[in-house]
Amino acid sequence: MQKVNPFRTLTHYSPGLLRYDLPAGLSVFLVALPLCLGIALASGAPLFSGLVAGIIGGLVVGLLSGSEMSVSGPAAGLAVIVADAITKVGAYEIFLCGVVLAGVIQLGMGLLRAGKLSSFFPDSVIKGMLVAIGIVIVLKQIPHALGRDNDYEGEFEFQQLADGENTLSEIYRAFETASIGAVIISTVSLAILIGWERLAGRGWRFFKNLPAALMVVFVGIALNEAFRVFKPEWYMGDTAHQHMVQIPTVATDKPWWSIFTFPDFSAFTNPRVWAVGATIAVVASLETLLNLEAADQLDEQRRVSSPNQELIAQGIGNMVSGLLGGLPVTSVVVRTSANVFGGAKTRVSTITHGVLLATAVFAAGSLLNYIPLSCLAAILIMVGYKLAKPAIFKNIFNDGISQFIPFIITVLGIIFTDLLIGIGIGAVVGILFVLYTNSQSTIQVTRKGKAIEIKMLKDLYFLSKPQLKETLRSLQPGDQVVVDGANAHFIDHDIFNMLYDFKQVAKAQGIQYELRDVRKDKRKLPKIAPIKEVLVE
Repeated sequence: MQKVNPFRTLTHYSPGLLRYDLPAGLSVFLVALPLCLGIALASGAPLFSGLVAGIIGGLVVGLLSGSEMSVSGPAAGLAVIVADAITKVGAYEIFLCGVVLAGVIQLGMGLLRAGKLSSFFPDSVIKGMLVAIGIVIVLKQIPHALGRDNDYEGEFEFQQLADGENTLSEIYRAFETASIGAVIISTVSLAILIGWERLAGRGWRFFKNLPAALMVVFVGIALNEAFRVFKPEWYMGDTAHQHMVQIPTVATDKPWWSIFTFPDFSAFTNPRVWAVGATIAVVASLETLLNLEAADQLDEQRRVSSPNQELIAQGIGNMVSGLLGGLPVTSVVVRTSANVFGGAKTRVSTITHGVLLATAVFAAGSLLNYIPLSCLAAILIMVGYKLAKPAIFKNIFNDGISQFIPFIITVLGIIFTDLLIGIGIGAVVGILFVLYTNSQSTIQVTRKGKAIEIKMLKDLYFLSKPQLKETLRSLQPGDQVVVDGANAHFIDHDIFNMLYDFKQVAKAQGIQYELRDVRKDKRKLPKIAPIKEVLVE
């Protein structure tokens, strides 16, 4: 495995990789476009703030990132935190100071090498996060595919902010109010995506070189315009309708920089702003580090990303985003997944998607507003399916119950709560399983007639106490017992006391009991000959 150096990657970039990175960047752009707008709406922030964050995530974080595959932008997991923070500080301009401070804190975390914290999350939880997000993407996009666009694009919580429904009830409502035009567009789009991938897999150059997502967009626009002429009752509406992409356009009588909102720098002395900055820094960093682990698992080349470099990139990205009026940015699994499945090879695809977002804002917004959300829903449904293929469940189940239980709990937790709560639940369960599994192989008991050896195979922590206690209780009068602690460099305080207290019990029951090299913590003592304590009755 090789570590990533972002500047070396760009210095030695091969033009031949553009045939992979440019189409992938286009696919990510089409996925990111509605998500940036939807997350801004869900956050109670200006629409442009989501697009600014997406541009910064592509151009700034994409260039400095510790990963070749990770794609950053505004995150659904921060929407509730952002909405609450804006309300508490009183104005969006004041909130932006908190975003800048969050970036400064993240930059400091990266320089202090805090990225290693991601290593503490079990692999089963990371896999559960990927699968859960895939399922949530599919569930959340089904209503959009059916023409019900009441909920914000990019909202991944089970309980929806926009309309008071939840993920499952929204699907039920969508079937009740399904639009024939939306169903036709999404169905045709899915058929194109599936067929395109199969034909590309057979080596057809045309299908390999032209991105399926781009064809889906062209077909979606064409079908909707055909409905307008030939079947008006199926028509999804014009560029200002809720069933369409809605990129706000720059007013012709104003300069292009008027779209930016700038921080109220006087608010940096406000304690609430500092609290907001610290909260965003912690949550955004956690989400980024987890997504970075997920990106490495998705990467076909199995490159090892630098979490510390990523925190530095995220910190700089959030400082720039805050200064230009953007939402906080994090590494995002949805965009990253679209990047990987789009065939990306390097970070150039991430930068490409940032360039396309900037172009959409400043030059092509009115044209992109003709894209129906139902055809973009089909693209996202395909991404979600690839993340949550049924074969993944079978493979993890075959890894054993200690892997499957934390995995499935993480999946269910994320689906029925939200990303961060689900990961927290899964991580706790995963760590408990790790501790339990380790505690089951700490001692070995060998009996030959009356001779019994209790051998410590490794360090003993509190979870080994029940097993050892049951072993001592099973001893019978006349047994000759040796407790060998040579392999244990650390013994939990309670276990250590229990072993020594049992000497009195052994004496009373007529058990010969010997402790060999049993110490609390050998790491703190100089290497000396093993201590042998013997009690014979």
